[in-house]
Amino acid sequence: MMIGVDLAKNVFQIHGASMTGDVLFRKKLSRPQFLKFMAGQPPAVVAMEACGSANFWAQEMTRLGHEVKLIPPRYVKPFVKRQKNDAADAEAIVIAAQRPEMRFVEPKSKEQQARAVLFRSRERLVHQRTELVNALRSHLYEFGYTVPQGIGHIRRVDAILDDPNCDLPDLVREECHDLLDQISETTVRIDAKTKRVKALAAETDMARRLQTMPGIGPIIALAVEAFAPDMASFKRGRDFAAWLGLVPRQHSSGGKERLGRVSKAGQADIRRLLIIGAMSRLNWLGRKSIAEDSWLARLLARKPKMLVAIALANKMARAIWAMLTKDEDYRDPAQAAVA
Repeated sequence: MMIGVDLAKNVFQIHGASMTGDVLFRKKLSRPQFLKFMAGQPPAVVAMEACGSANFWAQEMTRLGHEVKLIPPRYVKPFVKRQKNDAADAEAIVIAAQRPEMRFVEPKSKEQQARAVLFRSRERLVHQRTELVNALRSHLYEFGYTVPQGIGHIRRVDAILDDPNCDLPDLVREECHDLLDQISETTVRIDAKTKRVKALAAETDMARRLQTMPGIGPIIALAVEAFAPDMASFKRGRDFAAWLGLVPRQHSSGGKERLGRVSKAGQADIRRLLIIGAMSRLNWLGRKSIAEDSWLARLLARKPKMLVAIALANKMARAIWAMLTKDEDYRDPAQAAVA
C-alpha cells in the first residue's frame, strides 16, 4: 500500500492507494489525528513532497515502520488533475511516486538538519553584513566619496570619517558610525560561527577527507555533510555533478546535441561554494600549483576564467563522489600518473 500525504501545519490530507493505483481511502486529519492514524497502519510506502517539515515527518514515519519517499514538488505538479486542492495534491503525490522513473529526495537526518541550520545562520549573517556595507557605501557616495566593494575596504570608511578635512554633515557621520558598529558586531558573530564550523569539520572523518582536496575548506565540507545525500545513491560521479547543477543545459533534438550554460537546477549552496573553491585555485597564488602541461593550464590558455572554474568545480564534484564512495583521501592526478 502507498499513502500520499499533503503536508501542512495543522490539517493533513492523505490518500491511500494500492500499488496498482486502486483508491483505498481519502482522509483529512488534524496533526494529532494524523500521527495516531499512521501509527495504526501496517507498514506502507509513505510519499510526501520535499517541503519544510518533510524531513521531520520522514523521521517520524520511519520510526513507525513505514518506508518514506520524498518527491520534489515540481515533479508532482504535472500529475494534479484539473482543480488545485489538498485532496488533488495528495492523489497526485501517490501517482507521481508510483512512476518507475520518478526521482526522489533522500531524507535528512537530525545531524544533517543541525549542520544545515548552522550553515544557513552563518550565510544569513554574511548577507546582512553585505547589506550594511552596501548601505554605508551608498551613503558616502551621495556626498562624493567612493569606496570599493568588499568588507576588506571598510577601513577606508574609518579614514574618511576621521579625516579632519571631511565635509560630511555631523548627522551623516553619526549614521555612518552606527553602521560601522553594526558591521563590527555582525563580523564578530560571523567569526564565532566560522569557528564553530571549523570545529565541526574537524570531528568527522568525512569532513577531514574532503579537506584533503585543494580548494575545499571547512565550510564546503560542512555544506556537503549537511545538504548532500549518501553518495551511494549516485551511480557515478557525473550523476552527483548533475545533481549539483554543474552540467550544461540541453536543447537537443533530432540527434543533434545543443549544450548551453549550466542548468543551475541543482543544490545551489554546494555548487556556489565549489565554484568559489575552484576560483581560489585559479587566482595568481593558486596558479603556482598548476602544472604547465595539465588540462587545467591548457583550458586557462583558451577559455575565460569563470568557464574554467565551472569545469574545475565539475571535476571536484566527481572527485568528491569518488573519495566518499571509496573512502580515500584526495590524490593529485598528476602525481598519481607519475606513480
